[in-house]
Amino acid sequence: MEASYDPQAVESRWYQVWEDAGVFRPEINPDGKPFSIVIPPPNVTGVLHIGHALNMSIQDVIIRRKRMQGYAALWLPGTDHAGIATQNVVERDLAREGLSRHDLGREQFVGQVWTWKAKHGNRIKEQVRRLGFSTDWSRERFTLDDGLSDAVGHVFVELYNQGLIYRGERIINWCPRCHTALSEIEVEHEDEVGELTHIRYDFSDGTGSVVVATTRPETMLGDTAVAVHPDDDRYKDAIGKTVIVPLIGREIPIVADEGVELEFGTGAVKVTPAHDPLDFEISQRHDLPALKVIDTEAKITEAGGEFFGQDRFEAREAVHHALKKQGYIVEVEDHHHSVGHCSRCGTVVEPMLSLQWFVKVGPMIEPSVAPIKDGRARFVPQRWENNYFRWMENLRDWCISRQLWWGHRIPAWYCNGCGETVVSVAAPTTCDGCGASSFEQEQDVLDTWFSSQLWPFSTMGWPEETADLAKFYPTNVLVTAYDIIYFWVARMIMMGIHFTDSEPFQDIVIHGLVRAADGRKMSKSTGNTIDPFDIADEYGADALRLALLQSAAPGHDIPLNIEWIDAARRFGNKIWNAVRFTLNHVDAGTVPAAGGYPGDPEPADAWILSRLGETITEYDRLIDEYRFSDAVGLLYNFAWSEVFDWYLEMAKTSLRDDATAAATRQTLGVVMRDLLALFHPVIPYVTEELWSELVGDGLVAAGTWPTPVDVSAPNGMDELQALIVSVRRFRAEHQLSPKRTIEALVDDPDDVAADWWKDQLAAMANVAAVYTGPPDVVSGHTRLTAGAMQVFIPLDGLVDVAAERPRLEKAIAETEKMLGRSHAKLNNPNFAERAPAEVVAAEQQRVAESSAKLEKLRTQLDELS
Repeated sequence: MEASYDPQAVESRWYQVWEDAGVFRPEINPDGKPFSIVIPPPNVTGVLHIGHALNMSIQDVIIRRKRMQGYAALWLPGTDHAGIATQNVVERDLAREGLSRHDLGREQFVGQVWTWKAKHGNRIKEQVRRLGFSTDWSRERFTLDDGLSDAVGHVFVELYNQGLIYRGERIINWCPRCHTALSEIEVEHEDEVGELTHIRYDFSDGTGSVVVATTRPETMLGDTAVAVHPDDDRYKDAIGKTVIVPLIGREIPIVADEGVELEFGTGAVKVTPAHDPLDFEISQRHDLPALKVIDTEAKITEAGGEFFGQDRFEAREAVHHALKKQGYIVEVEDHHHSVGHCSRCGTVVEPMLSLQWFVKVGPMIEPSVAPIKDGRARFVPQRWENNYFRWMENLRDWCISRQLWWGHRIPAWYCNGCGETVVSVAAPTTCDGCGASSFEQEQDVLDTWFSSQLWPFSTMGWPEETADLAKFYPTNVLVTAYDIIYFWVARMIMMGIHFTDSEPFQDIVIHGLVRAADGRKMSKSTGNTIDPFDIADEYGADALRLALLQSAAPGHDIPLNIEWIDAARRFGNKIWNAVRFTLNHVDAGTVPAAGGYPGDPEPADAWILSRLGETITEYDRLIDEYRFSDAVGLLYNFAWSEVFDWYLEMAKTSLRDDATAAATRQTLGVVMRDLLALFHPVIPYVTEELWSELVGDGLVAAGTWPTPVDVSAPNGMDELQALIVSVRRFRAEHQLSPKRTIEALVDDPDDVAADWWKDQLAAMANVAAVYTGPPDVVSGHTRLTAGAMQVFIPLDGLVDVAAERPRLEKAIAETEKMLGRSHAKLNNPNFAERAPAEVVAAEQQRVAESSAKLEKLRTQLDELS
């Protein structure tokens, strides 16, 4: 075995071994109960970021543990074709050659994208392997696979035939640069400071006016009404009147609508149905016309009169100038608001009335809420259920068409003879309406989320009745971040229930986002991103996984600190050295792959076996509850604080005695074996390497999950540990060498100290104890306590009282002075109220530490008397 742990060397050799052995396939446990997870498919264009690393680390813990518990565990991998993202990448490549997709034509361009995918699409797969994620690559899927494409076509046609897909004009998010509609998740909202302009609209009868407030003056060119809330007393007499749109001269009505916010602006809002979602809904309720005044290039249309042809932002300034010149502007104020930008190119998104394809979601809402309400599926943490319910209650019809070439082309054809629309998986040959045989297929493709919403069952062969679908669907768990609950999770539930009569997963485990150490969102623009593969190269993939999982509290964001990863790397060293120690006393290959616990363990061995059993029970409970940070923290602390710090030290005493060495060797081997198995789902590479050295039989990845052994701990362990810690602290405080033997008198009224106990106290604390009860004269002794037990250490000859007293008095004076300064600061209102919160907290912490130090120094001084 190598003397030191080298993560890169270890992590380079095991993944292929696992794959060759078929470990990641459910068939490795042919008689096991099925258990399945489908991976949230990353975009084929991208690379795995730190959020992916967290998400997949959680899934890998779940699936590796289930596999070791004997389940036929399937973790199905794949990637998303990522319509707009992939098309943009290839279009940028073409632009460098001075070409556009239109120069190539649709067929050739799509062929070029497939070529790009074949060349670059495996990056994700390589990165998944690098981080040790145990997906079943024999079942890998891609959202544009033939089988998944068949499922998409089937779903579209079925929903259309059921009246749940339609083509119509509604407000959508439009990117003027990418020239396509966008889904909500493709719009990034940024808080900006703009202007809220108050504009006077005069009554057409000349009797007065109303003032409206808007952040987008240019859209007034398309106003077809002014709306007020029906309960707003300010406008009671204005409802039903008409006003004149400034600059345009159009006469429009004042309508009452409950969609108006009483508190916004003046309480009266301009209604531009073609360029605002709320305005469009108001127009539908009041039968108002919609005038499109901004086109797909973000320029003013002919309906904008004298501003025709101007860019929307240029027109904003021009309209503002014209309104001001003619005296229509009443007030302008700064206004903080959220502005949507295209996530791919950064262009400000334009809300626009557009002819698109939509899913009518209303009839599917209640069936999608029911499984959460009745417990067939659940969110973990449960608090996300209310967010889900609120979102579902306010769901609007979903725009599913995209003006792209890369993606699932909508299976709709238009008859060239009569214009009739035919929706069919296969191209039609004859029009039922006019008998013509000439058709033109819809140019648009489907939103990427349309195919990914089918992911849990389309990846298993649906709509065909495959063996995988019968065995592994519905899946058991979905692990995802909270930011796509609405865009993906809700839609998967909706489609799963609608087409398979079953919720697609039982547990929906929500984790937070990985943020920078200061809590800010990671972004390339601020330069605070962490590349998981840079981390893996420097510290190892295991260290990254361990650090992420230690901090993965359910639903909470993670302010990731590099120091955590460095500490996780040091833990790898610690467990490596622990196995090396074990192999100095246990012959390699003699530790059984399972079982093999000693029948009559020595006291220290019984203690660690009982603690191992308790840890396994609690660890299993926490993982079953998806409390990964608590579970990993529990196991980490048990390994470091109890196995490494205590048991390995106590084992040295037993190993020196021929009468106890055999049982301790046996215990040492099985405890380290079980520790490797328990840690394997978290840090798979180093545990597999160490398993090969210690056990040598098979792979831990295909091994048996440990079960608690029924062993009772001996009495007195808590007291022993407390006294050893106290003696070590006493040595440190008085600067005594560990090699110097300390004599002590022990008062043990409950007769806790057995012979093994005395041996361990002598060996681990270098104490020569006499078990005679308390001394006749207590003064001049340090007293240490543990339960009812007391240990008295005579100071005479151990501590130079003449030198120690002034040293302690000086330290007390300095500490009191420091404490006084801190109290003065905290009692100063200027400091307490004006200093940053973290500075005040640091000063409070300094007071707590100084107070504890002062109490300890005074106790030591008293002991000298």
